Amino acid sequence: MKSMKVLVIGGGAAGMTVSAVLARKGCEVVLLERGERLGRKLSASGNGQGNITNLRMGAEHYFSDDRAKVARALSRFSEGDTVRFFESMGGIFLPDGRGRVYPASRQASSVTDLLRGELARLGVDVRLNAQVTELHYRGGFYASAGGQSVTGDCAVLAAGGKAAPNFGTDGSAFALAEGFGHTVLPCSPVLVQLRCDPAAVRGLKGIRVDAVLRVERRGKTLFCGRGDVLFTESGVSGDAVFRASSYAEQGDRLSIDLLPDVDEERLKEALKRNTGDGKLLCILNNGLARALMKRANGDGELLRLIKAFPLEVKGTLGFGYAQATRGGVPLGETDENLQSLYRRGLFFAGEMLNVDGECGGYNLQWAFTSAHIAAEGILA
Repeated sequence: MKSMKVLVIGGGAAGMTVSAVLARKGCEVVLLERGERLGRKLSASGNGQGNITNLRMGAEHYFSDDRAKVARALSRFSEGDTVRFFESMGGIFLPDGRGRVYPASRQASSVTDLLRGELARLGVDVRLNAQVTELHYRGGFYASAGGQSVTGDCAVLAAGGKAAPNFGTDGSAFALAEGFGHTVLPCSPVLVQLRCDPAAVRGLKGIRVDAVLRVERRGKTLFCGRGDVLFTESGVSGDAVFRASSYAEQGDRLSIDLLPDVDEERLKEALKRNTGDGKLLCILNNGLARALMKRANGDGELLRLIKAFPLEVKGTLGFGYAQATRGGVPLGETDENLQSLYRRGLFFAGEMLNVDGECGGYNLQWAFTSAHIAAEGILA
C-alpha cells in the first residue's frame, strides 16, 4: 500500500512535532522551512531554558475564539503526553515549583536538537531555505517553495504567527490560508514588554523587583499576578509583565505593589520611625527609594506609591519583542482534528491558529497538542 505523502509547512515546534508523529506512523513527510535551520524560535524559548509545558494545565490559561475546543484538544493530548513524547526520544524533563517543565539540561536548544535528531532517524525529507509562496489544490496539494514544486496528499500549515520575526515568523504564511477561503483575525503581540509614559519610569531603568502586578480597566481588575517587574526606559518588562500583557490594552492602568510581603500598617510604622535621608533603607532598592522620595509629598503618598505604583499602558514594544501572537485563523473554521472546513486534507497547527496562552509553557503545549491532533486527523 502506498504511504501517504504530507507537506508540512513550517519547521518550528509544531511543524517538527507533526512531522515526527506522522513519520513514526509510516507517512512520507516533506518538511518545508523558510530559514537556514529548524526550530530557531524553539531554541530561544523559556529564556533559553526550554519551558515546554506546565503541570497546571487547563483551557483557562488560553485565549481563543473557541476555548471549549481548546479544552477538548488538551484532553486529547495533555501536558503529561508532551513529557512522555519527549522522553520517548531519550530526554529527561523536570518541573519547577511553579509547574513549569524544563529539560534537565535547562537548554532549549537541546529540545530542538532532540526533535532534529528524531526527524533524521525517521528519514523525514527536510528542506531548508524553502519558503512556501504558493499552495494550491488540484486533486492533491501543490506547493511552490524555493524555486521547487512539491506535491502531497495532505498539507499542514504550521508556519507560526507574527511574533519574533527575526526567527522568520512574519505572518506571511497567513496568505496561504486565505487562498483557501479562510479569514485571518487581526493579530497583536502578546507575552511582550509594555510601554508606559517614559516620564513615569524616569530614573528607574534597570531596577528589578519581586512585585504583585495588577491590570485594571474602569475599576475592574483583569489580572493579578506576582513575579519579576523590570523597569525599562520606555515602560516595564519581566515575568509578571509578560503574563499581564495577555490581558492589558492601551489605556489600562497598571498597579504595582513593590513590597507585597509587607502590609500597609507595618510599612506605615516603619516610615514613622525612619525620618532621616535614608528613609527607605532596608525597605526598597536604593535607586527605587530615591526615585519615590522625589515624587512623594509626605508619608501617605510614599506609602501609596510603594503599595500601588501606578502606570498607564501606552501599548507594547510590538511583534519584534513578543513571544506569541494573538489572532490568526479562527478555530471555528476547523473541525475537531484542526482540519480546514473549506478544504479537506488541509490542517493547521501551532501559532497560525487563533490560540495563545499565558506565559509559562502554555504556548509550546498548544504547539505540541495541535500538532498531534492534526497528525491524528491525517492518519484517520
